[in-house]
Amino acid sequence: MNPYYHRAHFLTSAARLNQAPTDEGLEVALAGRSNAGKSSALNTLCNQKSLARTSKTPGRTQLLNFFELDEQRRLVDLPGYGFAKVAEKIKRQWQGALADYIEHRTCLRGMILLMDTRHPLKEFDMQMLEWNIHYGLPTHILLTKSDKLKRGAASNTLLQIRKAFDDQPEITVQLFSSPKKLGIDEAHRVLDGWFDLGEH
Repeated sequence: MNPYYHRAHFLTSAARLNQAPTDEGLEVALAGRSNAGKSSALNTLCNQKSLARTSKTPGRTQLLNFFELDEQRRLVDLPGYGFAKVAEKIKRQWQGALADYIEHRTCLRGMILLMDTRHPLKEFDMQMLEWNIHYGLPTHILLTKSDKLKRGAASNTLLQIRKAFDDQPEITVQLFSSPKKLGIDEAHRVLDGWFDLGEH
């Protein structure tokens, strides 16, 4: 586990792109459906218990949340989407903020897209992947909660998704489990590349 990510701390939240920090340095975004375990994964990757608040009610993250690693590097927790019991108008605002961020944020280097291993490639996941492919944004899929499946079933899901995107070299995929601390080093290697980290 790379100790560099342990230094992550909350910087600010933004409802819209014009409220975000200055568009400079390097950013990596985390996106996923509201029940994909995004907050838990962020905490696990940064080796902190409560960096991102985990909620029993999916969909509480309705803002772009910026976490600073150093003056040049940030992780951005994007609004969860899917199960939130909110009005359609607010859901449309979220989608607008997400699309705005992906299209216009010049310091964005890549996206970690989280999917529950048991329920991958849902409508929102496909929409995110289509956006990212369209804008040429490298995307690393974390198949979360992989400990909930037997190893063979989890491996089959991994292979199926790799096969589905084998013509898209900018899309990579791995298994991940926050409770079992599975897949942290692999995810860190992807982040290290996007953040231009040498030896830290």
